[in-house]
Amino acid sequence: MTSPVPIAVVGPTATGKSDLALDLAERLGGEIVNIDAMQLYRGMDIGTAKLAPAERRGIPHHQLDVLDVTQTATVANYQQAAVRDVEAIAARGAVPVIVGGSMMYVQSLLDEWSFPATDASVRARWEAVLAEKGVAAVHAELSRVDPDAAASILPTDGRRLVRALEVVEITGRPFAASAPRIGEPRWGTHIVGVDRDTAALDDRIRLRTRLMFEQGLVDEVRGLIDVGLREGVTAPRAIGYAQVLAWLDGEYDLAEAEERTFIGTRRYVRRQRSWFRRDPRIHWVDGNTPDLADATIRTLDETRTLGER
Repeated sequence: MTSPVPIAVVGPTATGKSDLALDLAERLGGEIVNIDAMQLYRGMDIGTAKLAPAERRGIPHHQLDVLDVTQTATVANYQQAAVRDVEAIAARGAVPVIVGGSMMYVQSLLDEWSFPATDASVRARWEAVLAEKGVAAVHAELSRVDPDAAASILPTDGRRLVRALEVVEITGRPFAASAPRIGEPRWGTHIVGVDRDTAALDDRIRLRTRLMFEQGLVDEVRGLIDVGLREGVTAPRAIGYAQVLAWLDGEYDLAEAEERTFIGTRRYVRRQRSWFRRDPRIHWVDGNTPDLADATIRTLDETRTLGER
């Protein structure tokens, strides 16, 4: 029996990927595999727009709530765990529906990214720069030696900026050169991209940001501080969480924390859009389309038919 072919639903934040993935899983007999790096963390729910268990329609979800906030999320570890999940789902005869917008995580899973070796001394040197001069200095250096890598990594994500500089120094090539060439995606995965008109998407981001603060993001951050959020490497740099932590530290008022969260999310969306639009394998759909799941299934069916000719 042929294993079901996975479907990946990718694209910018706040376009409606989660709803589409749920609809597809429901109609096709699927299970969800998360590919949003910050949704890996237990307790980071409001600020990541993570679906609550009651909103998951009884559909199994994988790669949610698998890390404590003190642990470091890595692309390599995610890749290994998610591959096991996808293949186990397909072996059960269900359709793996992969959903999220973490760019390098998507590429690692669908393109079998083989990660470069590490050099402890090189990494330690850049970590020292990060500690002494701050994340802006590290980001500026990566922008100088590898602008594409700097554009694809959050400027607040010191750990990944350091890793990119390490790879560039070790290999003498851009960070992206270690990535696989775009070809047939692993498992023959059908990749769907969801996007919306820019102005409409900005409105959705602003509304989502406001609701996060109204629905308890500050209390969520305070609770996570009690279990080690500040000691984490990756989690405290997440958009929204970083801004609330800065407000708690007295850097600015709460209204500015909300505005900075909106601006940071909007900036991240622009990077996601640029990254995913370079991938010719993605079949794009408008998140505002009525009956989007049906339209997406028709698009995939047409693609299969053309591929068989």
